[in-house]
Amino acid sequence: MILPTVRQLQYLKLLAEHGAFGRAAEAAHVTQPTLSAGIQELERTLGAPVVDRARTGVILTAVGEAALRRAATILNEAEEMVQEARHAGQPLSGRFRLGVIPTIAPFLLPRAFPLLRTRYPDLRLFLREDLTQRLIAGLKAGQLDAALIALPYETAGLDLAHVADDELVAALPANHPLARMSATPPDELERAEMILLEDGHCLREHALAACGLKAPRANTDDGPFAATSLPTLVQMVGSGLGVSFLPAMAVAAGLTDSAAVTIRPLATDHPSREIVVAWRSGSSRAAEGRLLAEIMREVVDPPLLS
Repeated sequence: MILPTVRQLQYLKLLAEHGAFGRAAEAAHVTQPTLSAGIQELERTLGAPVVDRARTGVILTAVGEAALRRAATILNEAEEMVQEARHAGQPLSGRFRLGVIPTIAPFLLPRAFPLLRTRYPDLRLFLREDLTQRLIAGLKAGQLDAALIALPYETAGLDLAHVADDELVAALPANHPLARMSATPPDELERAEMILLEDGHCLREHALAACGLKAPRANTDDGPFAATSLPTLVQMVGSGLGVSFLPAMAVAAGLTDSAAVTIRPLATDHPSREIVVAWRSGSSRAAEGRLLAEIMREVVDPPLLS
């Protein structure tokens, strides 16, 4: 049986990404006739067209779509084979694609980078900051080697290495009545005007789940506010618009230093999220994922993280 070549599968992937033979050939660093011949040979091997050709570009056929799904897995495995061979005995060297969620990236990575540069000078770290759902999809698709995320979250198909348990704390306007208490009961926050991050940020769900609270009503003209980022959330609290939750990691990094915000512990058992390094199960970068977790564990702030 004649099988497709890896190069032909690469051509198919690039053609699907760019939608035109010329742009796909440019991305593959070959001439357009070379790429076109590779696609034709792939079609002869499969016994069916993989693309429909039109003036506006190309569209994958049903056979092409099915082939592309399998090609993604084959190409990921081939790439990992090459990476593993090139860096055998040299962990964390060469290209490493790391994803990280926005509620961790600015508070942990600046501490970890100097240590990584010192211990692994040949490491070329490529970062992608995004929401958990998209990072996990990137891991499973082979677009990322590892990701720094927070649990609880559905992680089927991934392996994990623990970094730290990050305490969740109450963030209050400096003159708020709850600021006079040494610890904040979660139900008091629920009765106040509560501001959370927008849907899609896992910290929102972590805070509500840790305190057994319900999400505020969906935004309406008179409904609750929502923030797009932690710095925005802090400014909203400092302006007296409401109360919220913050990760202790962000507070330790100075996020609230210039805002009129009072931080108090939550009067509930173990209100925290677990920070982990995740990678695709069976990935050749598993050992490096564990090494990254070790580095991260070294730089977390002991008084606030355990």
